[in-house]
Amino acid sequence: MTVKRLLVISGKGGTGKTTVMASLAALAEEPVLVDCDVDAPDLHLLLRPRLEDSYEYHGLETAVIDPDLCTRCGLCREACRFDAITEDLVVDGVSCEGCTACTHVCPEGAASMMRTVTGEVYSSSTRFGPMAHARLRAGEEASGKLVMEVRGLADRLAEEHGRELMLIDGPPGIGCPAISALSGVDAILIVAEPTLSGRQGLSRVVELANHFDLPSMAVMNRTDLNPEEADRIEAWCREGGVRVLERLPYDPSATDAMIAGKTVVEHDDGPLSRALRVLWDDLRDALEEHQ
Repeated sequence: MTVKRLLVISGKGGTGKTTVMASLAALAEEPVLVDCDVDAPDLHLLLRPRLEDSYEYHGLETAVIDPDLCTRCGLCREACRFDAITEDLVVDGVSCEGCTACTHVCPEGAASMMRTVTGEVYSSSTRFGPMAHARLRAGEEASGKLVMEVRGLADRLAEEHGRELMLIDGPPGIGCPAISALSGVDAILIVAEPTLSGRQGLSRVVELANHFDLPSMAVMNRTDLNPEEADRIEAWCREGGVRVLERLPYDPSATDAMIAGKTVVEHDDGPLSRALRVLWDDLRDALEEHQ
């Protein structure tokens, strides 16, 4: 079974990426849904998933010092480049980067590495299909690794449920979580807004997609709020070979739908809802072209 993977992403937060993603989930036929924004997940607010299973995620190991073995020589503190060991020779778990230097210099074997729970991974069901998502605990690192864990769960859900389409809500920006989210996808939809920062965010994501030789498409949201900038962005996309699928209008129904806990296309048949339906038709055709 071949699974088509579409990543919905943005170069910055606040462009309406998750609003668009949720409506695509409602319009698609039997998708597997994935929320890879593990630092600040919010797709579940619109899809209201029913939890089926969950498990703890162990990220980077952190150091711990056994006070019964420690002779207080201080070598571990001298070796720590992150100032994660206090004067009392206690490891600050937040500051520890898991470099293991303390374990190598400790002559008594008092310093060791300990696996810690840094997040939770969830397998859920929604009214549109199975969903893989996760949450990184506050202050924890290595969100890119957690994204890969979620992607692996999504692949298993696709196989288990016999689904051939995967819709992925990616994290904003171009950091490690975004790079992990775009691994192995067939196409990228970039949601941009008609502002200078929106254009800059779009260009960064396009550059990232080009680096990995992945086809990218764009959709501009709330374009009637700044049509001149929307025109400039569309012209930039044409010059760079990025296909702009749709220009979505500003519509207060997006907020109304969010308050109601629904996607825009479920909430009404207004201008934004109709534009999103056209967007999905274009996306479906584009995915077929990339076979």
